[in-house]
Amino acid sequence: MIRDVDGIAKLDVFRDFRTGKPEAVFAQFKSPEELVKIVRAYLEHRDSVLVTRLSGDQISALKKNFEEVFVNERGRIAVVGKRARLLKEGRVEGVGKVAIFTAGTSDIAVAEECATTSEFLGLKVLKFYDVGIACIYRLVEPLRRVKEENVDVIVAVAGMEGALPSVLAGLVDLPIIAVPTSIGYGVNLNGITPLFSMLLSCPSGVAVVNVDNGFGAGVFAYLVARRKV
Repeated sequence: MIRDVDGIAKLDVFRDFRTGKPEAVFAQFKSPEELVKIVRAYLEHRDSVLVTRLSGDQISALKKNFEEVFVNERGRIAVVGKRARLLKEGRVEGVGKVAIFTAGTSDIAVAEECATTSEFLGLKVLKFYDVGIACIYRLVEPLRRVKEENVDVIVAVAGMEGALPSVLAGLVDLPIIAVPTSIGYGVNLNGITPLFSMLLSCPSGVAVVNVDNGFGAGVFAYLVARRKV
């Protein structure tokens, strides 16, 4: 079913039944008024909606117009509707577990987009931030936790040269979802260098999403976890 919203959007409101994952609303370049119309229309068919790449004005508009809103400001992402309350209470559905690693603190915004996406979809999230290979022994304790918690999949978020996913793939028996970020000095090329580095990973078992795509990594992690036998 496609829902037309005043000629500005056509919502695929039952995408989750067809593809196993719901449609999200990409907020960037939409006016606050357009965003509110789209979210309100979506909620006429589903109990919750995920909204990504929000601005401050858009966040304010969501809070003003909807009663149940969960906002992750660092990740520029929000949940509107029933699941917003569940996230505020720290409750997830128990589909599986994802561990999210960042190489540095500057990568956390992308990781938080991934984290909220994952929680919206029902994954329990373990976070291990600023554990990049510049100080490689920082990985020891997180990897012990990953083993103890029976994690299903790891998301590794890194800028600079993007080496973290390859290192993890050489140490664990889990699928690795690599997320290159646009964080780094000039030769980082706004994320192109870590993207190529991750695609060239020597250890096998690494899948790569696009630059800064925490949302895509969260959806991928959910699809992996829900099918794990």
